[in-house]
Amino acid sequence: MNLLLLEDADFIAADRVVLRDRRLKHMQEVHRSEVGDSLRVGRVSGLLGNAQLLRLEAREAELSVSFEHAPPAKLPLTLILALPRPKMLRRVFQTVATMGVPKVILVNSYRVEKSFWQTPFLEPAAIREQLILGLEQARDSVLPEIIIEKRFKPFVEDRLPAIVDGTLGLVGHPGDFPACPRAVEQPVTLAIGPEGGWIPYEVDLLQASGLTPVQLGARILRVETAVTALLARLF
Repeated sequence: MNLLLLEDADFIAADRVVLRDRRLKHMQEVHRSEVGDSLRVGRVSGLLGNAQLLRLEAREAELSVSFEHAPPAKLPLTLILALPRPKMLRRVFQTVATMGVPKVILVNSYRVEKSFWQTPFLEPAAIREQLILGLEQARDSVLPEIIIEKRFKPFVEDRLPAIVDGTLGLVGHPGDFPACPRAVEQPVTLAIGPEGGWIPYEVDLLQASGLTPVQLGARILRVETAVTALLARLF
């Protein structure tokens, strides 16, 4: 945890917070904080700043806080992601939050198992928990927007063209396609498929909606690795 992210419920005054949850445990066991220490803080969906530890007890800590500067800029990106397997989904949520992705659209795919959509990790509270962990790592305070689209064809045909409009539309897919571009200087709409890739029918639909297939080489990557590799290459 490189940033203490503060929720509205933590505030007991405009410049005072009390912590009693995992953040307190982290201060005690990892930071080994002491009264008088200064800590980096951010307010969820707000500014970043600093805090001074005023009181530290076994079950709660009180801090004075001030906020001075904006969080880091987000990437100019909309990420369309075929729903990963549940255990990987949690790591992907942390990754996209850490790397500054502002919007993620989770979609269905032929190779996405139906059971994946039943995972409790898609509950709003579970999604938020993983995004917060990613923001704490990156010293960011603004949560990515997560949109769920369970019906692939209606989404791609009816809504995707408007999302792609004015952006560089790309679909990551192994095969005989151009290499993914590097260090682009324009907004991007990027679609990443499930492990094993999109099926040809899905690639055709994505192309018809404005996405150009690109690849990272012959190796087949796990979804979380592909997300990191593609974003690092693009930006």
